[in-house]
Amino acid sequence: MDSVMNETKVHPYSRGVSIIGVGCTPFMYTVDNPETNGLTEGEMFGYAALQAMEDAGVNPQKVDFYFHGEASPLNGSNYLTPNIQVANWFGMKGKASIHHSEACCTGYYAVEEAVNAVASGKYNCVLSGCVEFGDSLAVPGHPYKREKMTMDKFLKTTSWLYDRNYTRSLMAGQELIYDDAAEWYKRTRGLTDQQMDDTLNRMCINNRRNASVNPLALERRTYEDIAKEKGFDNVMDYMRSPYNPQMGDFLRASGVELKCDGAAAVIVCATELVDRYMGNKNHKAVEVLGTGCAACEATTPHFEVSATKEAVRQVYEVTGVKPEEIDIFYANDFIITSHLISAEIAGYLPYGEGWKYICEGRTAYDGDKPINTNGGRTSFGHAHAASGLADLYEAVRQMRGEAGAGQVKFLPKTAMLRGYGGAQNICTYIIRTAE
Repeated sequence: MDSVMNETKVHPYSRGVSIIGVGCTPFMYTVDNPETNGLTEGEMFGYAALQAMEDAGVNPQKVDFYFHGEASPLNGSNYLTPNIQVANWFGMKGKASIHHSEACCTGYYAVEEAVNAVASGKYNCVLSGCVEFGDSLAVPGHPYKREKMTMDKFLKTTSWLYDRNYTRSLMAGQELIYDDAAEWYKRTRGLTDQQMDDTLNRMCINNRRNASVNPLALERRTYEDIAKEKGFDNVMDYMRSPYNPQMGDFLRASGVELKCDGAAAVIVCATELVDRYMGNKNHKAVEVLGTGCAACEATTPHFEVSATKEAVRQVYEVTGVKPEEIDIFYANDFIITSHLISAEIAGYLPYGEGWKYICEGRTAYDGDKPINTNGGRTSFGHAHAASGLADLYEAVRQMRGEAGAGQVKFLPKTAMLRGYGGAQNICTYIIRTAE
């Protein structure tokens, strides 16, 4: 198989585009709680959309177009055109829209889609939102009732991600497939098995510490507290115990996504029109400087690594930003190793040293190189399509100084976000607080 990656020439936007509003639901198990059981897709998407509009200071009449993202509409919505079914919930009846789906990368491509629509000059103000019921399924024939998604039903959907016509059906659990990134990192950086295991566990511990101070996070109990409940004096003893079993050569149970339900949204407008749209809002807009995108089918060796390198190359080339300018970093880490390898590929953490930063706690929200300050997919939760925009919501709040107890030690000006998913799409972009 030819392993040479194609390279795409990316050009600057025709006009600047800025984020003026963000919204996000709590990430949750809706059917498990009487307060949320029965929530519909329209209500979830509408909550995030209206919150983003309120945050931006715009009403639905000022928004020209909207994008709707859902990772698995066939499984989750029972609609052929899920974008059309939700418009009434946020006051955009009659306005045009597009649905898109890039699996777990959907929420990151949601930014790409919205920014391109405004940068082209066709629209001045665009809403982009994503919704997912990752933990439940619609009950056929019932208007709103949902039932828990069992693991066997979920695993059937993962087969939809892979080409099965000319390659073998990937019947191994995804955790085994995604040991690839940990094995690659260990081998190329010269780590021992113990060092790799410690690094993976510390990533999970840091993610959970971040989530513990985030009111929207799905799981907020720290691993230190859980370890004490189970009778362990040392958190790492718990992380290495049968309570946190290895699921392959490296990955443990704590390093896998917590699939759940949620929605998130963003409002973007032309940078030159920010004052017109934001009205009396006193927060600063956040400009999208550029994006980079790539994709590799999952039979490509080290596909996540290869596609991330290409997407990162594009975004640095088109923006002119240097790695040392990145103040805060987010990565879709439904397999925990992702935020280590992508942070090093992006140059946010030094090559071969990132694992040390993680083990020293420096990538937690109160460290000097914060990553996934909301807790990432293993603690904030993974509402598949919505996760990318939930990361953007968190990044923007951090850049405004509005993250509350989880606010990083310094006010970040420039952030990079790297999305990943869909066997496998990569979308990375750089945002910067407007002057």
